[in-house]
Amino acid sequence: MKLRPAPHISEITPYPPGKPLEELEREYGITGSIKLASNENPWGPSPRAVEAIAGALSSLHRYPDGSSYYLTEAVAAWSGASPEEIVPGNGSNEVIEFLVKAFVREGDGVITSHPSFLMYQKFVQVRGGTNIVVPLADMHHDLERILAMIDGRTRLIFMDNPNNPCGTLISRERFATFLRRVPEEVVVVLDEAYVDFVSPELRIDVLSYIRNGEDLAPLVSLRTFSKAFGLAGLRVGYGLMHRDIAALLHRVRQPFNINLLAQVGAAAALGDKEHYAMTVAETARGRAWLSGEVEQLGCRAYPSHTNFFLIDVRGDATRLYEALLHRGVIVRSMKAYGYPDFIRITVGTEAENRRFVTALRECLRELGYG
Repeated sequence: MKLRPAPHISEITPYPPGKPLEELEREYGITGSIKLASNENPWGPSPRAVEAIAGALSSLHRYPDGSSYYLTEAVAAWSGASPEEIVPGNGSNEVIEFLVKAFVREGDGVITSHPSFLMYQKFVQVRGGTNIVVPLADMHHDLERILAMIDGRTRLIFMDNPNNPCGTLISRERFATFLRRVPEEVVVVLDEAYVDFVSPELRIDVLSYIRNGEDLAPLVSLRTFSKAFGLAGLRVGYGLMHRDIAALLHRVRQPFNINLLAQVGAAAALGDKEHYAMTVAETARGRAWLSGEVEQLGCRAYPSHTNFFLIDVRGDATRLYEALLHRGVIVRSMKAYGYPDFIRITVGTEAENRRFVTALRECLRELGYG
């Protein structure tokens, strides 16, 4: 074949997917492994969501609601936004794609941080835009440096808050100062995938900025059902934004972008506040316990506002990752993120957390770390 793809497409490195759990077990000759690498909800979805999904299975021969009407109404009731301020997505990453499609032309600039969510930069590459990447400063978004990088071609700024993989948070005060200094024609996007695990008093009041944005840069908040709501397999999320931005995004959104099961499952999950509260509380409890145990083993556990945290293992993180994998414990090495001595661990169930600590103790001793 004589293919002639656009140069900016040929230069894209595909997102590196992880191997299926079953394949890892086969490859390493293990069974009953636990996965603490992808920041998923170990308690699973709400029983109400499962029941709603089961009830919708007989309707799979019908197209889903193209407007996601009932899901949008449920999100509005949950978030306090109006339906006109909500754009549903096939995962919140699809809303990222909508934003890039709507605002970025070839040569336009988009500012992101590193390390951060890889897909921001990939969507910009697809459009032929220019990625301006600002390194984190002491594991936090470097707001001063981001401001200094804005120029006449800048269209979007993406910041995950809390940050992944560091779990750090932008304070309300710092964000208010930052937003006042961003030019009005630049859209600021806060990816709040983990905001459910942030203490309410520390969360940024995004709706106040969305609705009272006179003389301010427009703000978009991204949310997901993949974390606290345990629906990662359904791929459903949404964005909160001014209705004028939402109207633009609906122009680039494909019809039926949220499948039937995702719509009913996510709407039902929002109605189960008890399951949600349990997930948030157990995550905080498990994170605190794990951090204490890790510190006792001679590692450093970094504070986090999410359902995961970083651990400085005082040695090669990739070797430790491999050693843990042979014991059926899957974590994430941070070497590719620029932290060669760090692993990232998702908070699991009590049994999973205890198994991780036992395996970590054995592996640290085996490798001579500490």
